[in-house]
This record gives sequence, C-alpha cells and structure tokens, in this order.
Amino acid sequence: MSQYYSPKRTRGLFDPESEEPFKISRSKIDLFLECPRCFYLDRRLGIGRPPGFPFSLNSAVDALLKKEFDLHRAKHTPHPFMKAYGIDAIPFEHEKIDEWRDSLRAGVQHLHKVTNLMVTGGVDDVWVNPKGELIIADYKATSKNGEVNLDAEWQDGYKRQMEVYQWLFRQNGFKVSDTGYFVYCNGKADREAFDGKLEFDVKLIPYKGDDSWIEETLKNIKKCLVSDLIPDSSQDCDYCRYCQAVKSAKVK
Repeated sequence: MSQYYSPKRTRGLFDPESEEPFKISRSKIDLFLECPRCFYLDRRLGIGRPPGFPFSLNSAVDALLKKEFDLHRAKHTPHPFMKAYGIDAIPFEHEKIDEWRDSLRAGVQHLHKVTNLMVTGGVDDVWVNPKGELIIADYKATSKNGEVNLDAEWQDGYKRQMEVYQWLFRQNGFKVSDTGYFVYCNGKADREAFDGKLEFDVKLIPYKGDDSWIEETLKNIKKCLVSDLIPDSSQDCDYCRYCQAVKSAKVK
C-alpha cells in the first residue's frame, strides 16, 4: 500500500444540502450493490476501502486493443476478430469516442433527474451494426487454464458493468443492441519459453444485457446517501467482516 494513502478524505463527498448533481461512477454503483455500508462510508463519510494494486498488464492489453480497433475505425472496416466470430459490425466512429473511453474525464455520462445523480462510466469500445445499433465492447485480460467464460459468480460485476454502459448510451439517445461483447484475452502459460513475449488467445463472448435494475438501484443509492444512518453491511463483505473482527479482538 502506498505511504501516501489516506483512509479519510473530504473532496467529492455527497452533501445532503447541496443542489448540485452528484457524480456516481459505474464502479461506485457496483460498490453499493456489493455493500451499502462500504458505499456510505466511501461516498458520504470519505472513508474508502484500501485500494488494490493496479493491473498494469491489463492496462497494456487494453491500450493495444484500442489501438488495433482504432485502425479499423479510421478505415470503416471490421476488425478480424469480428469477421472470425461472424459479427456484422465495425468500430463506431464518433467525435466523442476518446472522451467516452476516458473514465478520468467522466467518460459517457447522464444526469438522472429523479435522483440528481450524474451517472458516469468509461467504456472500452463501441461498435455499430448495419441497423445503426451501438454494440458495447469490454476488454478483459487474464491467464487461466481452459476456456474463458462468464460463469463465475464474481463475474456478475462484469455483466452489471456492461449493462450500465448500455443504459448510459440509451439515455444519451442512441439505439443500443441488447447484446454486447467481452473481448477476453487469455495469456498462454503452456509455451516452452517466455522469449520476452506473452501470447494470448482471444475470445469474443456475447452477453445479452438487461438494464432494468438500474433505475431502482439509483433511487436506493440516493436514499442511502441522504440518510444520516450508516446502513448495515452486506453479509458477504470481507472488508466489513475484517473490521468487525478487529473491533472484537482482545489482546492477551
């Protein structure tokens, strides 16, 4: 953990008295669904979970994939992955594509007027099919034996991530296909030698999203934020269980 990390902060917190829209990122929506208590401590009181270490290799894969798809975006041609999987689409060309993909600049965003929450998210890529429907694409990188898939329970967060992006683009007036794609890169560990390079198998996994849960979730998030009571933790929250164990520990 960085020596500069501080568990308490004051900037970017929700103020019940403010009338300004409050930014809520895709990842914070997921935090709320994981554990309302952790979410409240983070967004209302400024006490965030300890940060994880950055996955620099994943970031490198993302950057290289974006460069590849951008070459075909400029030429209005499908990427070979699309051809291989029979996907009738090309990378979507739009003046805001770089902004949408930059989460530090808020990515794609929408003001949810019912809650006054400004929902934001940085998408990996957007494709378009002949019907004019946008197809959300998300890049993932891993290294595991066997075929990659979306069967693990922890990957439900990936699916919600896709659905939030689909919802955001719909709220911005675009036609969006229910089916998005995970471009899953699986590092090969069965090579005889490293030789200064890591090879990947790339699999495109379709996922049919359902964003019907988002509206109610945003309303519940707002209720959580305006409350003066810290909510209960999720039964499955490892962070809260750890904190409770520390509080109940007795030094002999």
